[in-house]
Amino acid sequence: MDFKLAPETSKPDRRYRKGSKYDPILESFQNSVYPLVKVEIENRDANYIRTQLKKRLDAKGITNIAVSVVNETCYLEKVEGKKPRKKKGAEPEPEPIPEPTPQ
Repeated sequence: MDFKLAPETSKPDRRYRKGSKYDPILESFQNSVYPLVKVEIENRDANYIRTQLKKRLDAKGITNIAVSVVNETCYLEKVEGKKPRKKKGAEPEPEPIPEPTPQ
């Protein structure tokens, strides 16, 4: 087994990315005129891309864009005017209580 040890005086500072590397994809789509686009990222599975984009949509509170996978292909779709989808495991909204009728 080969290995190497090198003396250091201190560890370098960590570099953090501002935002997400998936934000530019969402911003480009929001600014485009297309209602539906296919998203492809080299060496990334469509389901992984969907999961990452969905996390960013939720984190940013964006409800007018839907992300889905059909036949191993990831899609972004503008869904203005449609009801926002409910989160998995979310409780259904209660039915409004009808006002009592006067007697």
